[in-house]
Formats: sequence, structure tokens, C-alpha cells
Amino acid sequence: MAKKGNRVQVILECTEHKTSGAPGTSRYVTVKNKKNTPERIELKKYNAILKKVTVHKEIK
Repeated sequence: MAKKGNRVQVILECTEHKTSGAPGTSRYVTVKNKKNTPERIELKKYNAILKKVTVHKEIK
């Protein structure tokens, strides 16, 4: 059996993409340790639609 741990899968969504009016969404899937980082994370990731690096925030 697999070990149950504190790591959970989270979805990161671009914050600038919603306000740009461009169609589509920029999302990334990653994992985080819920015990070490209980708050929502923000990472700079590449948005292929806007063709630049933007801030991606964790969504539910």
C-alpha cells in the first residue's frame, strides 16, 4: 500500500490572464507539502498564451 503523507496536488492559475481578455486559461499542476506550507502558494511560471512569465496562484 502507498504511504499516506502530507503532500497534496494543487492547481496554479495565472492571475494576469483573467484581466487580459485573451481566450483560454494558463494552469499548472504541482504538489506541495501541506504541513510546511499551509497557505496558498504563488509561483512565477510561463504563460504560453501571453508569451511571458506571470504570477500563478493556487486555486481550490
